[in-house]
Amino acid sequence: MRYTHLFFDLDDTLYRSDNGLWEVIRERMSLFMVQRLNMSPSQVEVLRERYYREYGTTLRGLQLHYQVDANEYLAFVHDVDLQAYLQPDPALREMIHSLPQKKWIFTNADANHALRVLDILRLENCFEGIIDIRALEFVCKPEPQAFERALFLAGSPSPGSCVLCDDALHNLSVARELGFVTVWVNHNAQRTGANKLPPYSSTHYAVQSLVDLPQVLPELWNHLPSGYGE
Repeated sequence: MRYTHLFFDLDDTLYRSDNGLWEVIRERMSLFMVQRLNMSPSQVEVLRERYYREYGTTLRGLQLHYQVDANEYLAFVHDVDLQAYLQPDPALREMIHSLPQKKWIFTNADANHALRVLDILRLENCFEGIIDIRALEFVCKPEPQAFERALFLAGSPSPGSCVLCDDALHNLSVARELGFVTVWVNHNAQRTGANKLPPYSSTHYAVQSLVDLPQVLPELWNHLPSGYGE
């Protein structure tokens, strides 16, 4: 199979999920709901879980049910000192640079947050662009429309020629149904079982870190189809 486009999730995929950053962002989501919407902590916990399950992000649920301003929300929850949690990963940069395909960030976060993360990781010039929550018109992964929109923005490649790397199995499940080749980035796996698929797997491959990608998809470094990119 020939692959032409690679889509990479951002948070908990490009960096380790156990570094504490996402916990801080989640705390700020809850704080926004308490301070700006006058919710109780117990109500926040229930709604955040329900909105994430139903809509893919807390923001989408708040937009639909509370008419929350997306710009205000995104600025608030991402007001975090990223340098306290992230650091450059030279091995990851080298691996991504070596991939011959067109590479895109595909995230339910916003581009401002994505750019800050990529800058600290020193991955700022590794991708064609960022397909973020605004580019998706606030329809989030795992909604099929989000994947269809991402394909359109990336130049309408066939899903079968695309690979999605993501930490969320529910995102990967939908992508696989649509025809993507899927890679689960599971930072919590033990090294001895890093590339083992979960039971009743909804993904094609699993890695503990993106730098392990050559182990499961060495064909990504094969020659691209004749004339590609001309």
